[in-house]
Amino acid sequence: MPDFTDLTPLAPWREIRATEADRTALDPETGRTMLSQLCLIRAFEEKVLDLAGRGLVHGPAHSAIGQEGGAVGSALAMRPTDQVNGSHRAHHQFLAKALAYVAEAGIDPEAEFDGEIRDLSKKTLAEIMGLSQGFCRGRGGSMHLRWAEAGNLGTNAIVGGGVPMAAGAAWAHQQAGTGDVVYTYFGDGAVNIGSVLETMNLAAAWKLPICFFIENNRYAVSTHVSEATAEPRLSARGLAFGIPAFKVDGMDALSVLIASHEANRIMRAGEGPVVIEADLYRYFHQNGPLPGSAFGYRDKAEEAEWRARDPIEGLAGLLQTRQIIGEDAVAGLRARCAAMMEEIAGELTETVEGKTRVIPSLWPEESFRDAGLRGDLSEMDGARYEEEDSFSGALDANAKFIDAVANVMHRRMDTDERIVVLGEDVHRLKGGTNGATRGLSQDFPDRCLGTPIAENAFTGLAAGMAADGRVRPVIEFMYPDFMWVAADQVFNQIGKARHMFGGDSPMPLVLRTKVAMGTGYGSQHSMDPAGIFATAPGWRIVAPSTPFDYVGLMNSALRCDDPVLVIEHVDLYASKGAAPVDDLDYCIPLGKAKVVRPGNRLTILTYLAMVEKTRAVVEDLGVDAEIIDLRSLDRASLDWETIEASIRKTNNVLIVEQGARGTSYGGMLADELQRRVFDWLDQPVQRVTGGEASPSISKVLEAAACARPADIVQAIRAAMADQGRPLAAE
Repeated sequence: MPDFTDLTPLAPWREIRATEADRTALDPETGRTMLSQLCLIRAFEEKVLDLAGRGLVHGPAHSAIGQEGGAVGSALAMRPTDQVNGSHRAHHQFLAKALAYVAEAGIDPEAEFDGEIRDLSKKTLAEIMGLSQGFCRGRGGSMHLRWAEAGNLGTNAIVGGGVPMAAGAAWAHQQAGTGDVVYTYFGDGAVNIGSVLETMNLAAAWKLPICFFIENNRYAVSTHVSEATAEPRLSARGLAFGIPAFKVDGMDALSVLIASHEANRIMRAGEGPVVIEADLYRYFHQNGPLPGSAFGYRDKAEEAEWRARDPIEGLAGLLQTRQIIGEDAVAGLRARCAAMMEEIAGELTETVEGKTRVIPSLWPEESFRDAGLRGDLSEMDGARYEEEDSFSGALDANAKFIDAVANVMHRRMDTDERIVVLGEDVHRLKGGTNGATRGLSQDFPDRCLGTPIAENAFTGLAAGMAADGRVRPVIEFMYPDFMWVAADQVFNQIGKARHMFGGDSPMPLVLRTKVAMGTGYGSQHSMDPAGIFATAPGWRIVAPSTPFDYVGLMNSALRCDDPVLVIEHVDLYASKGAAPVDDLDYCIPLGKAKVVRPGNRLTILTYLAMVEKTRAVVEDLGVDAEIIDLRSLDRASLDWETIEASIRKTNNVLIVEQGARGTSYGGMLADELQRRVFDWLDQPVQRVTGGEASPSISKVLEAAACARPADIVQAIRAAMADQGRPLAAE
């Protein structure tokens, strides 16, 4: 028989319960504030359900009635400078953190509420109703609440989606050395989400001051936790990553407060993350004013059992036993909370012909629809712009493209301590897999972060860094296909954040990646991401084709307050061209294309490695074609002045790109051209793309899948023939 040895986890797993001694020792003012917060949040949620039941809340109303104890107990343990984020069910967490911020000295349950408490409640309700007075000007609604000043980083409609971003904020706190911590709240349904587990691993490895606060209310919509996992004690997840974990009765705000103080002690001491699992219960269904029993997935007896443990009743009973507050005062508190919410709702609604409606003047103007999707680039004011043909500094005519990539990043990190580089192997292999981060880990060891293979986690972590405002992260995706692994963070979080939270929240993040067609890495490492990102709102896209342009465009990307995708190409890395010798501080404007070859008969629009391939074909054919290197590819940055001027002259246009037809950038561009320049065209927009399928491993099939010079030749010949100017036969 083999020997069996029981292994001991690296971190403790404990249940924390408030004792009678703890209840006796509860500070009266803390207890009174806690009760006030519980009652304010309960009254707020009851009014939300009331309005939702009358059709006055457009969209979901994810009530947290019954779950207030976890939010209030944890928020009261925090500093004003600590931060939180949450999931789709987060009104209570948002309010608890905000109430602790506006009433830092506490709340007297026997006094009238001050203006700040009332304004907070009104502004939050207005946001949930989609009104312009809300924190996000009505764009966020119930599931996207953000108030950065109060430490609310933003709640999230994607289950588990906000957890990586909270880790990014925690990293910023760690680097700043403030001792501040971050709480990320999520439910039992999110515990099995990859982004949550990836982030737990990364946070533990980097000892980030983040608390993974699990609200285990037993049900993900209608699926019981026991159906979703073999270990329903969800705090057990911490043990796998070496994270201390606490299990606590979430219906008891005092026990949560004690557990949170212990978690804060660990995090503020630099000992890394903590997991808190709060067992609690939502009284109502996933969404709306009906109980879960109305939908048949739980029974009334279970609901009654949990309601008997109500967090308000439990704390009020304790405070009355200790003669800290009287029964009449508790009743008066609850009545004042309800009255205040009734008054606030009355200020947002009106009755017309017997029907209650939202006051029309409170809705956002339709003109606000796209405002703030990207910034106005005012942060570029004062930038020094240069172009290669007018540059007065010294140029090295034979500089390697990859050296320009590494040199400009080193220069920016040397001059801007906010810049952080992260990705897989960026700190190893003499600058990652291609040398793009050469020298960074030696000179900036605390800001060149090699990550686990966990794109979703480290991309979201970078998003949290950027949203924090103290960090300007640069992510490297080894291959662009990996964006699908991190698609939630790339598109749902980073791309939408600025617009979703009202348009005023910068997201200064750069994502670098390379097109690797022709390297034999097959269909999962070879895509051109331009077409996908161009259809995703919020992103800016640049695609430098020369070393000189790379320096200028990367400097602009790092200065920009929007997320910027910087696309590189393996064919360019070893290529040579002009690059500055010692001036690495100039910019090239976002949204400015470059005419690389003038012509009169055909406009060719292209980017990246296809610029020089196209120029070579045009020169060989001797055709009178104008080639435009687009450089900026997103909708907001296309240089229509240059493009339209060329097409007015040539009356013909050809789009040349290398990648697959299915994810083609040219499809979007052709549609825009059709709308803008139709009257100037003598023939339809022509396109060169690769095949429908992604490149294969086979050298022959890979070559066939990518657009080649022969395809450009064929397209140019067809375009010239269709305008009655056929080229001479070869």
